[in-house]
Amino acid sequence: MVGKEATLKQPYTRNRSLDVLRGMTIALMIVVNNPGNWKAIYEPFEHSNWNGFTPTDLVFPTFLFVMGNALSFSMSKTGTLTQQIFLRKVFKRTVLIFAIGIFLNGFPYVHYIDGSLFFNNLGEIRFWGVLQRIAVCYGLASLLIYYFKESTVIIASVGILFLYWGVMYYFGTHPEPYSLEHNATTKLDLIYLSAGNMYKGYGVVFDPEGLLGTFPAVVNVIGGFFTGVFIQKKGNNLRTVFSLVAFGLLMIAGAKIWDVVFPINKSIWTSSYVLLSVGYDLLIVGALITIVEIFKAKKIAFFFEVFGKNPLFIYIISWMVISICYLIHVNGVPLGSLVYRNLFASWLEDKNASLLFAIFYTLSMWLIGYYMDKRKIYIKV
Repeated sequence: MVGKEATLKQPYTRNRSLDVLRGMTIALMIVVNNPGNWKAIYEPFEHSNWNGFTPTDLVFPTFLFVMGNALSFSMSKTGTLTQQIFLRKVFKRTVLIFAIGIFLNGFPYVHYIDGSLFFNNLGEIRFWGVLQRIAVCYGLASLLIYYFKESTVIIASVGILFLYWGVMYYFGTHPEPYSLEHNATTKLDLIYLSAGNMYKGYGVVFDPEGLLGTFPAVVNVIGGFFTGVFIQKKGNNLRTVFSLVAFGLLMIAGAKIWDVVFPINKSIWTSSYVLLSVGYDLLIVGALITIVEIFKAKKIAFFFEVFGKNPLFIYIISWMVISICYLIHVNGVPLGSLVYRNLFASWLEDKNASLLFAIFYTLSMWLIGYYMDKRKIYIKV
């Protein structure tokens, strides 16, 4: 359990810039997941088609990154726990988040056919998803950090990225081992899952949150962990900012070089994509420390902190509420579609209407978070 050495020397405190980053991530997650019209979206709010990178491709890895930030603080509490209690806590949280993810994949468990409600086929609920990957990454990263020295965790992280590259190249179908149709992640998932339990949005059987791609995603969590440790050691000052920016630029440069042979790709979570996303996260953290901690921009901080204080709960509620809005029909038309059509599409161009609907919905989730924060209600999963 020597991996706790650096973090246990630090008192358990909160870092406002990291709280803001967590809130920004949740806010952007809700915006990109809830456009008024999926066929009318501005390009920065769409994922890359396959290889490549858009601002939206940074959202998910940043959530993993801020989870690692949180681990760097919570380990100071964990150090007072026995190994048995620690393991129970980690496994309980991992299983719970994973189970919530499966629950959301099936929610609301009914659908319309010709105006009548029918139950979904429970045997074809998608197995993997965003929360499932978050759960597994949290569990694996927690165990690595708890049981091993920091140097060992760093070496293991580098090893994971290179090993993943090798697995993807060797087990993918050539000459295109990193393509949608021929990648190794699908081959592995189809060994233990049926096609009905996998994501169907690509037109072929492929799950972007499948098992194999979860392993390099653990490195995003570890990157966030070491960033949190570094900030606790060095403090919120310009020297820390310069260091974070320098590390970030180096990682982005490394990602661009690696991209030549292992393309930057969110869907199969390539190693170059991990480097790129962690690099950008370091730049963002540096900017937030400057704005929030050094220049004390409290109003900006407060808005995003509301999201950051109940992140998983607000994410879950945002998923459920929008699902219910499209389940409820008024004169045969989903309630969500009626709101979009009458309040936004009636006077705005398609893409503007779609974006404003997403922003409106995100602000409604902020009000829920604000209500909870004012009453000191913080729900931890």
